[in-house]
Amino acid sequence: MRSPAMVCIFALASVTWAGVKPVYAQISTATLSQANKDLQAGEADQAIALLAPLPTTGDGAAEAQNILCRVRFTLQQWSQAAAECQQAVTLDGQNSDYHMWLGRVLGQQASHASFLSAYGIAKHSLSEMQAAVKLNPKNGPAMSDLGDYYAQAPGIAGGGTDKAQAILVQLDKVDSARAQELRGDIAMAQKDYTTAENEYRQAATVASEPADYWTVLADFYRKRQQWSDLDAAIQNCVSAAAKDKNSSVGLYDGAGVLIAANRNPALAAQMLENYLSSSSLTEEAPAFIAHIRLSRLKQQLGDAVGAKTELAIAAQMAKEFNPAQA
Repeated sequence: MRSPAMVCIFALASVTWAGVKPVYAQISTATLSQANKDLQAGEADQAIALLAPLPTTGDGAAEAQNILCRVRFTLQQWSQAAAECQQAVTLDGQNSDYHMWLGRVLGQQASHASFLSAYGIAKHSLSEMQAAVKLNPKNGPAMSDLGDYYAQAPGIAGGGTDKAQAILVQLDKVDSARAQELRGDIAMAQKDYTTAENEYRQAATVASEPADYWTVLADFYRKRQQWSDLDAAIQNCVSAAAKDKNSSVGLYDGAGVLIAANRNPALAAQMLENYLSSSSLTEEAPAFIAHIRLSRLKQQLGDAVGAKTELAIAAQMAKEFNPAQA
């Protein structure tokens, strides 16, 4: 005679076989929303604390893994980010953005890998970019990523300016500013600097939010050592950002150009302070990195106390980030 316990077990088994699906843990939309808010604000530690304990399968898990991957991306933890973005793609292979982010992470991983392993990682990155565009032909950022890869990568790694030109046909219909920037990238790859300058300037002219496109032109001038032109482009960036509260990322990137050029640290510091005090912080410009850069600028400008304060704020936001990486 079967025991009551065994009867229950067989009863449960029969229910499962009858087609009732097992119940998986669900991640609430409120949790995902808060994690994304933390990511945009540069609160990496808070985002990780919220996301790391969550289940890696079930409803909401793909989005949670994607957000966690992007947090790791801001921390420049490429291997961990790649594993988490891969999990998001595994759980939901039809999501264009998940493939795009995996491609981005793999691209960074390839750029930091040894020569022998970089090729294979880069090819995987390319396949993810291609998948992102195939799944959503209107995904402007994904098309821009793919076109930029084609423009810059050697032929042996799947690159080629002819392939980048083909992407332009699609990108023109989706985002004219990104298309103009890609034209500039193609011209740069061909060492046609006059055309590159004109295309980058046109991107800033046609963009609805032009501040960051002015920084692209400014960085072009930095590489060409055209200092007065760089200064003018940065001023255009500052003016554009002042008119549009949603484009303050241009202030972060513009400050980065000035830092790389070792030029006008006072203006660079002001731009970072304006970015950090804005209402449009974004993962594209991690706030903790902004604080680290501002710390260095304040030290350079003779404000040792302010420099120490900025560094302490950054440490509170992202304890896993090494300031030397900023």
